Amino acid sequence: MLRQLSLSLGVGLLAGCALKGDVRRVELQVAALKEDLSGAEAARKAELDSALALVAALQQALAAQQAYLVQLRGDMRTDLLSVQQQLVTLQELSGQSQQRLTELRSRLEEQAREPVPAIENPTPPPAAGGGGPPVGRSGNPAGPGPDRMYDLSLQQYRRGSLGTARLGFREFLRVYPTHERAPDALFYVGETFGEENPDSAAAVYQQLVKTYPNSSRAPSALYKLGLLAESRGSKAAARTYYQRVVAGYPRSDEANLARDKLQRLGR
Repeated sequence: MLRQLSLSLGVGLLAGCALKGDVRRVELQVAALKEDLSGAEAARKAELDSALALVAALQQALAAQQAYLVQLRGDMRTDLLSVQQQLVTLQELSGQSQQRLTELRSRLEEQAREPVPAIENPTPPPAAGGGGPPVGRSGNPAGPGPDRMYDLSLQQYRRGSLGTARLGFREFLRVYPTHERAPDALFYVGETFGEENPDSAAAVYQQLVKTYPNSSRAPSALYKLGLLAESRGSKAAARTYYQRVVAGYPRSDEANLARDKLQRLGR
């Protein structure tokens, strides 16, 4: 009997100890769960704050974009009004110009219908091929003189206006073909073609050698012809031109250059 009572008491004590251990474990689990819930809540709060900040930034960007569009619309309206005003001004100017052209045309037609007064002691026209300067009604030369015409053409050449210079030099040659600067003018006509049109340049240089063989530009033209032939890969033709420079103009500067070329090409 006593033994049974001792066993019962021992079982009871063990059950009490087990119950206290379970309670402690539950308390620890509850505490851990609270910590997890607190951390998750903090993370969600941080995410919410970040989302709110992003929304605020987007709202600011949209507001700035809207303000920019409003300003752009205003600027476009201002520019459109300015363009419209300019168009109106151009239309007015066009109308005025048309009116002035009409008046000028009427004056010219009236002057054309007026009889031309007789000129006392008229100057006879220059003989064909004489190469004299153009003459006005008063009998005095019309337009710039030969030196002025040549200098103006040379200025255009040096400025790089090759087309204008070519026209000026050709007009000089047409009006003053026997002038002392005629070989220079013809040489510069060839120079205006340059590398863009070597065939035309070669034709001009050949004309210069044929027309003005005794000029100082003749050896330059022959040497240029040699360079053009050499650039085309025609060494035989280039050699012929260089030999003509050395033989025909041995004391010229181009003759020394031609000798060097002949040594490189091989005689």
